[in-house]
Amino acid sequence: MAYYDKEPDFQHGDQLKVGILLANLGTPEAPTAKALRPYLAQFLMDRRIVEIPRFIWCWILYCIILVIRPKKSAEKYASVWSKNGSPLMVNAQKQTKLLQGFLGLRIKSPFTVALGMSYGNPSMKSAIEKLKAQHCDKILVFPLYPQYAASSTASAFDAVWRSLLKMRNVPAIRTIRNYHDHPAYIQALATSITAFWATNGKPEKLVMSFHGVPKVHLTKGDPYHCQCHKTGRLLAEALSLSKDEYVIAFQSRFGKQEWLKPYLASTLEAIGKQKLKHIDVVCPGFSSDCLETLEEIAIEGKHIFQHAGGGDYHYIPALNDSESWIHAMCDIALENLEGWVTADWDSIKASAENKATAERANALGANI
Repeated sequence: MAYYDKEPDFQHGDQLKVGILLANLGTPEAPTAKALRPYLAQFLMDRRIVEIPRFIWCWILYCIILVIRPKKSAEKYASVWSKNGSPLMVNAQKQTKLLQGFLGLRIKSPFTVALGMSYGNPSMKSAIEKLKAQHCDKILVFPLYPQYAASSTASAFDAVWRSLLKMRNVPAIRTIRNYHDHPAYIQALATSITAFWATNGKPEKLVMSFHGVPKVHLTKGDPYHCQCHKTGRLLAEALSLSKDEYVIAFQSRFGKQEWLKPYLASTLEAIGKQKLKHIDVVCPGFSSDCLETLEEIAIEGKHIFQHAGGGDYHYIPALNDSESWIHAMCDIALENLEGWVTADWDSIKASAENKATAERANALGANI
């Protein structure tokens, strides 16, 4: 049995392309315990996600968590599942298609966009194979995580590197590490929030909630905490908010160890007790709405705030497929594609060069 995977068919003279790999977390294929079990197993066995020693963690995971959690998680997924499938998948597919179209208006040289997930399908490996099958010899990895974290961005990179290990013909790879302070990203957030306020009114306080990570990640050198706070500060400036008009918090704590604070639940309870009449919550770190934003933030968060005595509570949707976000994605991608793509590409000239390449290769007996 061959160690390396079979390479896609290639002939000298085939037009080479640049690939853009949009990388996201992933989602189960159905809102059922059966579908959740393998997805959670893959997710929670990632050392980037859980750093507990394997001999301890495997027992906890397979004997407790995967016995109890799939059913509970499936019920939550079912509450947000759309007729088209998982919200995260639906939004990510739209982003992939729109980026292809919007970027095609700004560059002429051949490129293609594919979607890959760290966990579940489409896998990162299948996405890279799809790009290679279209003769992409250069690939830009674009994680849909604005703030770098080892448990998200680095995990996506790991999935890419693992996919390359068994490829004989490895493409050139570039990666986007973070864009938490990119002007186009901040402006897309501000545009989205301003549009929401134009319809629903401006709140007394805007809560910016980011996904939490264990505090030990910060003390060991992960820059995520700092990048979240910089995003929050820049967004507040773009919205002309005073320090009293917004707060930054962290959601989705898991386990008993200390995570980044303040916790969102505690924050919502505290400001609920202040009897604020109207607050909005936005999740700047999520490019697509998913289980966490639609269930934990929009539903559970509202219950916590109002149960504590608060008034109106609105969740502001993620950027999803908004035009401002797709334009921002184009700006971010183009900065990282410099030297790989061009707006001056001549298809007729390229066709002639490819034909000449094929003829030279045939003369040497290369295309056999």
